[in-house]
Amino acid sequence: MTDSSRFPVGVIGLGAMGRGMAGSLRRAGFPVHVCDVRAGAAAEFAADGGTACDSPAAVARACEVVVSVVVNAAQTDSVLFGESGAAAAMGPGGLFVMCSTVDPNWSVALEARLAERGILYLDAPISGGAARAATGQITMMTAGRPEAYAKAGGVLDAMAAKVYRLGDRAGNGSKVKIINQLLAGVHIAAAAEAMALGLREGVEADALYEVITNSAGNSWMFENRMAHVLAGDYTPLSAVDIFVKDLGLVLDTARATKFPLPLASTAHQMFMQASSAGFAKEDDSAVIKIFPGIPLPERKA
Repeated sequence: MTDSSRFPVGVIGLGAMGRGMAGSLRRAGFPVHVCDVRAGAAAEFAADGGTACDSPAAVARACEVVVSVVVNAAQTDSVLFGESGAAAAMGPGGLFVMCSTVDPNWSVALEARLAERGILYLDAPISGGAARAATGQITMMTAGRPEAYAKAGGVLDAMAAKVYRLGDRAGNGSKVKIINQLLAGVHIAAAAEAMALGLREGVEADALYEVITNSAGNSWMFENRMAHVLAGDYTPLSAVDIFVKDLGLVLDTARATKFPLPLASTAHQMFMQASSAGFAKEDDSAVIKIFPGIPLPERKA
């Protein structure tokens, strides 16, 4: 049942994260308006409650707070300024919450671009994965003006277990997310390398996983992603090409100030190799497939 104190919120992008975030808002009592480029995704969500819209503009006309959960800056730009985009339909004082991983300088420029239209903006990248998104337990790394936070009301807390406020202007949210992605990408690449070595040396996969996840060498990424390898299941929750993009942003950010990132550079090359080998759309744990001659577990029935 909808809480009468809750106002309509829009969610644009119903992928692995966006669908869960929209569901969390719905459970918190917000009337949720959604749209997605995939035919039927919005209608499927709305079948359990909520309103399906056919464009970002339709979402923006219905909601003063719009949460965008698309892949990158180009898609965000299209959501806002493309055909039937949200920006032209948002009234002054509306709030756009940007949850993608983007160049921090691009996010700063977007805040200024929206401010010219009287639209408030939160730089609010997210982390935590699809399972945490579905239960309202993600982390949000946010930055923006005080009036943007005031406009958000309880929206952020409905979607996230932790909402970090990192500055009163856009930029720092995206900077912290990029640092997180540096670590995530390096950890996945290192986990794949370690598992590949173990398999090449004849160690039984399940035994290796059991020992490492109970030893000092464990990481959240090893435990999470190498479980996909053990299952032989590379259904994408976060695809190889996501880390091609994200580690590319990491390196671009560091290159601008001539800051060396040797581990991030190596991890980026590993994901690039996996992508060019045909694994671009597979789960990012498929980076393990770049290692030759290892007996990878087959998918379990």
